[in-house]
Amino acid sequence: MVNVLFVCHGNICRSTLCESLFTHLVRERGLDSKFVIDSAATSTEEIGNPPHHGTVQKLKEMHVPLVPHRARQITRKDYVNFDYIIGMDSWNIRNLNRMLSGDPDQKVFKLLSFAGSSRDIADPWYTGDFDATYDDAYEGCTAFLDHLLDTGVVY
Repeated sequence: MVNVLFVCHGNICRSTLCESLFTHLVRERGLDSKFVIDSAATSTEEIGNPPHHGTVQKLKEMHVPLVPHRARQITRKDYVNFDYIIGMDSWNIRNLNRMLSGDPDQKVFKLLSFAGSSRDIADPWYTGDFDATYDDAYEGCTAFLDHLLDTGVVY
């Protein structure tokens, strides 16, 4: 099993979008039995809240099933339990390194790094642009899945 945790600031927009999208991509390839996929926040601001209505609407528009989820904050136990902790932007990565006492096992990555980019995925909470967020998330999630397949982590 490959354990993947997507992380953003509040866990209601980008990370939940990626959790649903990556779950969908994995299912399309018949690999769902090989993954545990979840998402979390670096902050406590949205704990217990469902995904943002813009995330829900964009996933529906793209025919990607929404994974039922309530926002939660990442814990140190998550660092032990997950193989990949995927942040959406540079601020998330800084917060993750602070919260997790660094990254001694090299599990923390920025999503678009798998697509060969150092770009951040813009937070639609501020931009309102769920289309751009979805496009970036799709690019990152497909590149991440391809990376796992190409490197033999998943076969």
